[in-house]
Amino acid sequence: MNRADRESETSTDMSHPLIQRLYDEFSYPRVTLEDYETFIGAPGVSVLFFAGDPKRYKETTDVAVVLPELIAAFEGNIRAGVVDKSAELPLQKRLGFRAWPCLVFFRDGGYLGAIARMKNWSEYLDDISEFMRGETCEPPTFASDQVPVRGPAAATSEVNG
Repeated sequence: MNRADRESETSTDMSHPLIQRLYDEFSYPRVTLEDYETFIGAPGVSVLFFAGDPKRYKETTDVAVVLPELIAAFEGNIRAGVVDKSAELPLQKRLGFRAWPCLVFFRDGGYLGAIARMKNWSEYLDDISEFMRGETCEPPTFASDQVPVRGPAAATSEVNG
């Protein structure tokens, strides 16, 4: 087994305790490439948590703590899943976001928008409410210099930093 294989295997099998809590305490599913379409295609609104590496992206653990609170704030009207490490990069390219960690929202399989990095509570509530009222759209292209991170209304906003 080469170094890349070992790193990939390790990153898939191990997770930070606050991310592991999402599986253990909240029963969020681990979403892989194989079940991604099924997860987002289920009726209703869903969110995928792209955690990235908590050592590299310090806000990951903050978002891991806030995510269950967001789900509760929307009274269970959003299903949450955590993207498996092995699926993060391929799905990132498909969904067009550049900043980590990221919450990506869907309705009935259609893309609604993404919220990158840690935000304040009111920003989360406003953005998610907008997603839930809005129409689905195509995700931004990964190659674009202009990437919306809060949905269709922000089609010209740039990811900063």
